Amino acid sequence: KTEYDTEHFLNLPCVDASGLFCLFTAGAVLYRIPLTWGQNKLPWKLLHAALMLLALVLSIVGLCAVFDFHNAQKTPNLYSIHSWIGIAATALFAMQWVAGMAGFLLPCSPISLRKRLKPMHVWLGGSILTLSIAACISGINEKLFFVLKGINMTQPYSALPPEALLGNSLGVLIVAFGLVVLKILSTREWQRPDSRPEDMAYTPLLQEENE
Repeated sequence: KTEYDTEHFLNLPCVDASGLFCLFTAGAVLYRIPLTWGQNKLPWKLLHAALMLLALVLSIVGLCAVFDFHNAQKTPNLYSIHSWIGIAATALFAMQWVAGMAGFLLPCSPISLRKRLKPMHVWLGGSILTLSIAACISGINEKLFFVLKGINMTQPYSALPPEALLGNSLGVLIVAFGLVVLKILSTREWQRPDSRPEDMAYTPLLQEENE
């Protein structure tokens, strides 16, 4: 194990947390900000798509980092529930982004398809967020079990050393923040009002841009 490999692997929680959680939640609640309601929807569509794309890229970078580290250390891949949930969340996220681009941003998609796609798009977004929360807290717990074994001058996890308290606290904060975001997404009063006919028809980005 080299110092570079270890540092490379330790960057994974930061990359995943910032990618599949922080940026994802920022993009998800964008349309719930009252400041955006009375304005042209086009810039917010672009920002929403950009935030989600950046979140997806960072998530994929995080997955590549852990696969590289495991392969270098001859460690099996995809054996834990954390890895399964993380892969599922990233795969669904990628499909969600592609479907959103095709359904809401391209002018060739029929209106009937967009109307059927929007409820699924919203539901799947909440499901991905839930999977992301599960991946984050299971990953934190898994890492603490691996690191805090009571060897190499470390205290065991059961003794709740400062590292364990920090990790547990971070997990609680992630769950609390995720629940707040889910509440925001599920509250009807905080949804963006359909103030224009083209919003009701779910006009795609390129068509709206030319109006």
